[in-house]
Amino acid sequence: MRCELRFTTYERVHSMPLMIVKRDGRREAFSSEKLERSLRTACAKRPLEVGAISKMVVDIENELHKLSKAEVEARVIGEMCIERLKILDRVAYIRFASVYRDFQDVDSFTKEVEALSGPTEGENDGSKNQLRLIEDDVPRLASRGRRRRARQR
Repeated sequence: MRCELRFTTYERVHSMPLMIVKRDGRREAFSSEKLERSLRTACAKRPLEVGAISKMVVDIENELHKLSKAEVEARVIGEMCIERLKILDRVAYIRFASVYRDFQDVDSFTKEVEALSGPTEGENDGSKNQLRLIEDDVPRLASRGRRRRARQR
């Protein structure tokens, strides 16, 4: 009696999970979902292209795998995020840096913001001086509100 069924096997590369070494020495498996969540928090309500954050996560993940290491310090991932956010969106960069770099006082935070006043490498024209534009819009919005009240009277 013959079976006459055909069996096929497939080989897959099974890589060890990438481990992240935290500042306190703890180790945990790399999570692209956790990385994307933190980047989305920093980029909340920012005018970014659709898919920009997901692309950043994929780029960082690919770069980590190219390192061919079983363990990577969390600091390395943080710096990868910082570099990309600084180019992508200055406000998101400051948000991320304020948590990641854990500024100890207002002076260190202010210095970081002031360092952004100059153009950054690889920056597109649409994102230049984002912080300054926001500050410029505040008085204009306030005066617009006053005009509306004057017209209603």
